Amino acid sequence: MSALGRVVRSGVGRRRVQTVVIGLVVMIAVASAVLGGSLLVASNEPFDRAFAQQRGAHLTAQFDAGAATEAQLAASAHVAGVAAAAGPFPTAVINPVDNHDRPFPPATVVGRAEPGGAVDAVTLVEGRWATGPGELVIAGGDRPVGGMRLLGRQWRMPDLPGSPALTIVGVARSVSVTADGWVVPEQIAALTGSGAAGGYQMLYRLAAADSAAQVEAGRAAVQAALPAGALTAARSWLTTRAESANNTALLVPFLVAFGVLGVVMAVLIVGNVIAGAVGTGTRRIGILKALGFTPNQVVRAYLAQALVPALAGAALGVVAGNALTVPLLAETNRIYGTSDSGVAPWVDLAVVAGALALVAATAWAAASRAGRLRTVDALAVGRTPTPGRGQAAARLSARIPLPRPVTLGLAHPFARPLRSATIVAAIAFGAAAVTFSVGLGASLNRVQATENHGDIVIHPNHQISAPPPGAAPGAEPGPGAEPGPPPAIDPAAVVAAITAADGTAGYSGFAQTEVTAAGLTGSVEALAFTGDKSSYGYQMVDGAWFGGPGEIVVSTPFLTAIGAGIGDTVVLTDHGKQITVRIVGEVFNTENDGLQLLTAAETLAAAEPELQAMEYNVVLRPGTDPVAYAEALGAVLSPLGAQATVVETGTDELLIIINSLTTLLTLLLLIVAALGVLNMVVLETRERVHDLGVHKALGMSPRQTIAMVIASVVVTGLAGGVVGMPLGVLLQRLVLGDMGRISGFNLPAAIIDVYHPAELVLFGLGGLFIAVLGSLLPAGWAARTSTAAALRTE
Repeated sequence: MSALGRVVRSGVGRRRVQTVVIGLVVMIAVASAVLGGSLLVASNEPFDRAFAQQRGAHLTAQFDAGAATEAQLAASAHVAGVAAAAGPFPTAVINPVDNHDRPFPPATVVGRAEPGGAVDAVTLVEGRWATGPGELVIAGGDRPVGGMRLLGRQWRMPDLPGSPALTIVGVARSVSVTADGWVVPEQIAALTGSGAAGGYQMLYRLAAADSAAQVEAGRAAVQAALPAGALTAARSWLTTRAESANNTALLVPFLVAFGVLGVVMAVLIVGNVIAGAVGTGTRRIGILKALGFTPNQVVRAYLAQALVPALAGAALGVVAGNALTVPLLAETNRIYGTSDSGVAPWVDLAVVAGALALVAATAWAAASRAGRLRTVDALAVGRTPTPGRGQAAARLSARIPLPRPVTLGLAHPFARPLRSATIVAAIAFGAAAVTFSVGLGASLNRVQATENHGDIVIHPNHQISAPPPGAAPGAEPGPGAEPGPPPAIDPAAVVAAITAADGTAGYSGFAQTEVTAAGLTGSVEALAFTGDKSSYGYQMVDGAWFGGPGEIVVSTPFLTAIGAGIGDTVVLTDHGKQITVRIVGEVFNTENDGLQLLTAAETLAAAEPELQAMEYNVVLRPGTDPVAYAEALGAVLSPLGAQATVVETGTDELLIIINSLTTLLTLLLLIVAALGVLNMVVLETRERVHDLGVHKALGMSPRQTIAMVIASVVVTGLAGGVVGMPLGVLLQRLVLGDMGRISGFNLPAAIIDVYHPAELVLFGLGGLFIAVLGSLLPAGWAARTSTAAALRTE
């Protein structure tokens, strides 16, 4: 081994703390960057990966069975520009109801013998594929719908001859969203009403489909190859892709924020470690130069001492980052039907290369100073700071009415101001990460809370069919009676029962209807409210809640779509009648992608005099048991044809992912900050080991020694917390603003302003906690060092 190699090996082995700190910091930084980078890639491309794996359809086309034959449709697979095709599949539109005659929205059902194929390989999530008549595979995810499992349930079609029924035998997912359900092809005939025109579906993969123009060219080519009027509808994959991008795009802002924090902290701490190694090894540098080492060799030696543990840390960081990525991306795989591990080799290589480049750059900047030192100067310099540094701070701290060991420690950071400033910055980023993480989690929880508009929900009892004519109210149908629609409930009786119940704080009743608004194509959903708690759960962005007829409250996408603002008037058309309303408030409401308007029931009474509340949300007084309340009120409502249910609040899966990531990444950044403090205190203790021996000889006890070492980080910890706390608040606001911008919503102050003054004080003191945590090990080492050993060290 060469002399330079022996110096590197000796330095790595002798400076164990610095070696371990560099390795751990690089490992955590690389793990965080790999995790963030992999998730960033996954959040930008989950649909594209699923689309490629499942050979999704670039063009989903619907044809009139009376205008084109199966042979003609099959021949369209060979049209210029079509790379592959599947079909023709027979289709039908059904209007299903469940066993209690609860209607479902109209559904497009496709006759398909198997889920695979050259185009749109449907992924089974649960159950099996339909193999015979009477079986249905429904499109959806792997979560219960409305709290109910889908498998085994029946859909009936009472509007079709013979009232055919379909039993759900499987749940599947099509990345191209080509159907609401699938049956065997021979089932379609029974699902097509008499006199109704049948249809066929063709799925095409195009040779070029990266732009809307290319997809349109493919559609035009297919349409031209078939009889006129055969093509009735077509859907581009770009439309489906755009609709799927919003949720995953929300991950990007906070992943970028954590990535920047982690990189900056790693640079600061690695640079501080190398600078400290050079500072404490100044005399050794002089000896090396006296033995004939050139300045270039000295720089290479210290550069290698940083890169050796950095290489080990980077390798471990890649493994750890990928290991963390796999389970976190499992949710994305469930949502999109992919089977990816989430490991992106190019991300691993880019992160490792970037980390080693940063380590090399920071190490070279510190080591180059060592190479420029003259041999005589290096040999003449000891470990302790230059005389005079920090003397003013020491004199001032001596006047503080605290024990002398504590005041000695308080003055230590001022002897090495540049090093202390670096650690203050690292602690500040750690405190900012904690502040940001807690604030982001609280804000996202408040976003989810806006979906809850009461503690109890009251709705018609769908399990009770309408009694036969002439029967007493609440009478059960006789044996063999045909099931009928659920009975209409009496709003006045329901309201009287709600207001009379013990524990009621208020209620809101609402009915849903469809209206059109000037400036918008198609209809929009309107909720017509009654009661004194209609605004419960909604958060206002600007303006006020509606106070009476003729006033509406809408969200940001609605205002953006019609180009209006608060105070403007809008003309609604409801059942042929025009109603002029005024926008009095902007509310945070994500229902129907923000295209839902909220108003008083009296606003729509002229057009729909029969419009009455079909459901009620009840707000309970604090301390009321919701289960007991629902049982007691349910007994009163049952004869009225209504039932009371406790509102179950759960956490959205996307929020669970974000909260898990923020907790994990914050923990990693805290560890990095604590390691930086650990290294600084080790350097300080080693530089002052001779002074420590003098203090011990003069009677300083081990407890006083620990107090002095811990006190040496109090100033840097407090300064870091004071700087980091507002930085975290600012970061929370920036990230939330980006999330709102991506989703198209303005966020109300109630969601953004989540910090209480007491919490901000605690976050500011969080820097002190990080500093004390990082100083405990070196404080114990200093306390155990014997007086003789400390005095012999120079």
